[in-house]
Amino acid sequence: MVANRPLTIAAARRPGSSAMFYLAAAVSDFYVPVSEMPEHKIQSSGGPLQITMKMVPKMLSPLVKDWAPKAFIISFKLETDPSIVIDRARNALEIYRHQVVVANILDSRRSFVVIITKESETKLLLSEEEVGKGIEIEEKIVDDLQSRHTAFIHDKN
Repeated sequence: MVANRPLTIAAARRPGSSAMFYLAAAVSDFYVPVSEMPEHKIQSSGGPLQITMKMVPKMLSPLVKDWAPKAFIISFKLETDPSIVIDRARNALEIYRHQVVVANILDSRRSFVVIITKESETKLLLSEEEVGKGIEIEEKIVDDLQSRHTAFIHDKN
């Protein structure tokens, strides 16, 4: 699977501090295993449908602990409730012990994020003018993370 290739490489090579892993947010935290999918269309005449889903395995923990413990690792935390996103992002930093969480809210994810580290919270916001020019929030995220990664490398050497 192409999506897991960087993690496979990390497991095989154990990269150092110059490596950066930018882990895109999961599309979903749940899935239906192929072995449990019906072979044919589910007929509505069968009545209400109940689906049992499995949890998607978390890759962040083995990446940080085993595969790339010296690398600069960024994860994402997307929430729908603005009142919990910062706490959830800080909790992820504490649990997984990586360097950065990009926290965002579903409704404003294209124009506003908060970059969270153990020491700081940095708000990145697109102005109306930037939106009008077609600038995307990812440009600001990448610029911010690139400078943090450079500082991380210098601190490790």
